Amino acid sequence: MKLALLSLLTALAALAGCSVGPAEAAAPWDQRPAVDLAMDVAPDLRSVTGRETVTFTPDQPICELVFRAWPNAPSPAGEGNALQVTDASVGGRPTAPVVRPAGATAGAPGTLVELPLPACVAAGEVVRAELGFTLRLGVDADERLGTSPATGTAWFGSAFPMLAWVRGQGWVRDDAVRIPGETAVSEDFRLDALRVTAPEGAAVSGAGRADPPAPGPRAGTTTHVFRADAVRDVSVAVGAYRVLERDIAGTRLHLFTPVAGTRTDPERWAAELDGAVRRLQDLFGPFPYPDLWVAIAPSQTSGLEYPGALQFGDTPPRELGELAAHELAHQWFYALVGNDQGRDPWIDEAFATYAQAVATGTQDDYDLDDVPARLRGRLGDPMAVWADRGFGPYNVGVYTQGAAALVAAREQAGEDRFDEAVRAYVAANAHRVVTRDDVARGFAELPAVTDQLTRAGALRPPG
Repeated sequence: MKLALLSLLTALAALAGCSVGPAEAAAPWDQRPAVDLAMDVAPDLRSVTGRETVTFTPDQPICELVFRAWPNAPSPAGEGNALQVTDASVGGRPTAPVVRPAGATAGAPGTLVELPLPACVAAGEVVRAELGFTLRLGVDADERLGTSPATGTAWFGSAFPMLAWVRGQGWVRDDAVRIPGETAVSEDFRLDALRVTAPEGAAVSGAGRADPPAPGPRAGTTTHVFRADAVRDVSVAVGAYRVLERDIAGTRLHLFTPVAGTRTDPERWAAELDGAVRRLQDLFGPFPYPDLWVAIAPSQTSGLEYPGALQFGDTPPRELGELAAHELAHQWFYALVGNDQGRDPWIDEAFATYAQAVATGTQDDYDLDDVPARLRGRLGDPMAVWADRGFGPYNVGVYTQGAAALVAAREQAGEDRFDEAVRAYVAANAHRVVTRDDVARGFAELPAVTDQLTRAGALRPPG
């Protein structure tokens, strides 16, 4: 009787257009790749020697494996960073990597690495590859990779050969672009282990859950191991960091601030992050990861997002609230709900900037009338087009225009209905790489939203 009554109530709620509790997030892809990653950091924190093992089950026939070396994109490479694949094997048999520029500047290593397979494999067939690589870190780089000799710290994100597969689509080979900003795309992978060997006494941040540190392979080193069920990228910080740990809204915060000091006190950092997580959870549902690793990269000037991890520059207190809210919002938009950041940068940046506005009460700062006429209707342009226009137009055309369109849509659709639709969109598309068509389907019942995004140029016009 209880079961029948529950079924009846659920059906009536559905007919009434109501929801019974929050939507449950979709599970990770059963056939997601598995990655084992070892990174050995040099004593001077200026280079890394790495080895990666990838076990991959494609959902389409393939004749090669394709990886991206994002440290070789023009912006990070221009700051002195470089990733070089030194050796590779497939199925235990050595193979010669084919490295293509794919947008890299002349003289820099290529951004696209292909491993030919001994024979083509069918969908559902397991492929195992191993790659060795070296990583050079730029000194005082204003990028996602770098090292700061003055503070004795180093940080590196997207700093390994990243498998460039999207299920249902195949390999993504688009060129890197000449503009600071994310252009990566990757399916979630299971991080079987991230092993970071660092000088003894150095603090190390990573991704997922940390095992107890263990003695490293050489005297004077320690190995730190991290594991995660489903992430699409990894970030590491190493060096003379002070570590603050506490629970924030059900998530374990690991905050790494340089021992040399920061403009904002670590307690203020923790309080801002705590408050932002709580406000964003009210909007989008539970924080996607049990651990949040946050590291200050002294020469960065902004913030960068990774699944369960963030990098920030030495942010002053007056700028911290909005920047923290923005980067934390990326834990839902790009980390949990992925997108091709080169083809559709607006899908994560528009939602993250909108979330920043709502979480900090600054919605009035985003008005479509403030977008220059030449950029209106260009929200859906890819990074290759924005690279030709420059970072300033990109910031206004994507961040400002995208947030303004969503703020206006929320007002027109009604806050409750809009917020419920966003939560349902996040739950339905968790652990996927979405396209603009997925966004359109997610808000199909709210024409105020799809109309705003269509006028902004993000969605295709009907018909």
